[in-house]
Amino acid sequence: MFSIGEFSKLTGLTVKTLRYYHEQDLLAPTRVDTGTGYRSYDESKIETARCIVALRDLGFSIADTKAILADHDQDSTLIDFLQSRKKAIQDRIDSDRKTLQLLDSIIAVESAAGERSTANEFEVTEDQVQPILVASLRHQGAYEECGKQFGRIGRRFGRHLCGRAMLLCYDEDYREEADFAVAFPIRKGKSIGEIQVHELPGGKSLSLMHRGPYATIRRSYSKLLRAAKRAGVSYDLPTHEIYHKGPGMLLRGNPEKYLTEIRLMISEVAP
Repeated sequence: MFSIGEFSKLTGLTVKTLRYYHEQDLLAPTRVDTGTGYRSYDESKIETARCIVALRDLGFSIADTKAILADHDQDSTLIDFLQSRKKAIQDRIDSDRKTLQLLDSIIAVESAAGERSTANEFEVTEDQVQPILVASLRHQGAYEECGKQFGRIGRRFGRHLCGRAMLLCYDEDYREEADFAVAFPIRKGKSIGEIQVHELPGGKSLSLMHRGPYATIRRSYSKLLRAAKRAGVSYDLPTHEIYHKGPGMLLRGNPEKYLTEIRLMISEVAP
């Protein structure tokens, strides 16, 4: 039998902690002297104490530690439990890492949009666009329905997203029941059900940044189409809308500060 002081030296637990564990019914002494109240421990308590130290160092509460010791009274079952716990922690780390990547993407997009939002007027620009790998979801319906479709792609390809949300418009004219696809640029991936992974062709384009609510975007389309006519060029469908700043995933924001890039992919010089 070891006195509480000796047992303290053997296990690395202070006398105060040993008394507390006794009060919590976590580590009871082998014997308590009824006259003096002195606690004594036999050798079988040493391994239990060391197991408690290990579990507490891993962050388990008193209640959890007590439950673990009650349910796992053999080394093999305790190891199985710890392996399961390790996997759960690793899964949480992986999930947190994905969240961090998504936050980095949001911060980068919002920062870039904030720099552009100081401009009140934008001009039509001619650009050379590189091919883009996208995950897209074709849909027929009102434009207001696109939000849910973006969410479906986000849930499937979250950590592979690498650019701003896009709307690909396949109609030549305005329709209330529109033919469009929502899309996100991605680093890699394969088609899953209705979500198609494909490459948007690159090439020469005309683009214009629209600042303001989506309800007023027609005036910017008009400006861009007039510029295409003056330049004597035609364009291919779909037209692209790229959302530099919008309602986003967290806050709706101020619609007056929304930034939407409208892009026409030039096909040829008009006759």
